[in-house]
Amino acid sequence: MFHLAAGAPNVFDGSANTIAVIVLLLEFGMLRAALLRAQIQLYAVQSLAVSVLAGVVAGGRGIPELFALAALSFLLKAVIVPMVVLRLLRDAHADIAGSGALGVASEVVLSIVVAAFGYFSFASLGITSSALPTTALSLSAAVVLVAFVLMILRRDVVSQAVGFFSLENGISMASLVVAAGMPLILEVAFLFDLLVAVIVFGVLMRVHHGQSQSLSTANLDRLRG
Repeated sequence: MFHLAAGAPNVFDGSANTIAVIVLLLEFGMLRAALLRAQIQLYAVQSLAVSVLAGVVAGGRGIPELFALAALSFLLKAVIVPMVVLRLLRDAHADIAGSGALGVASEVVLSIVVAAFGYFSFASLGITSSALPTTALSLSAAVVLVAFVLMILRRDVVSQAVGFFSLENGISMASLVVAAGMPLILEVAFLFDLLVAVIVFGVLMRVHHGQSQSLSTANLDRLRG
């Protein structure tokens, strides 16, 4: 009995794993959301969770530069990016997500299978970290793979953009596990890449809507040779 108590996770590990699970559940929520506005709101909450995780690591492991990263991540990913995408969405006068290549039930089953594959594959690697429990790394791999499912199966520009942005959240969570002590300038460079992606997707949304009066990418199939 004493051995089991000694092996129980501490408060820090439990909190980190809980936040990582929340990030994954929000990714599933984005995949199931029928409204584009709901997808963007779920992405904002997911970004907030990743920022909180960075703050938890900063306080729990004594890495003060992560506080600055958490603040920048919250400002950019939880505030600025959702505001920009919502503004573009209002200009397009569209709020219904494009139908997926599969039915909703099939998409959920596929995403669960993909998430389980990512989780158990990374868990088997035996990677250890002094910053976060390795469970968080396995969960971040599941987030990345489910984000790919969202990008591939949904047939509208906004869903694909949200999938790409949430994929970056999964990568950010993984970086907290394997490279929490990375210099701040490199972490900020990753956020700058996200800002560039937002600009690119914003231009794509405007151009595509201007030409087709729709955010659906289904009609792009006609461009295949």
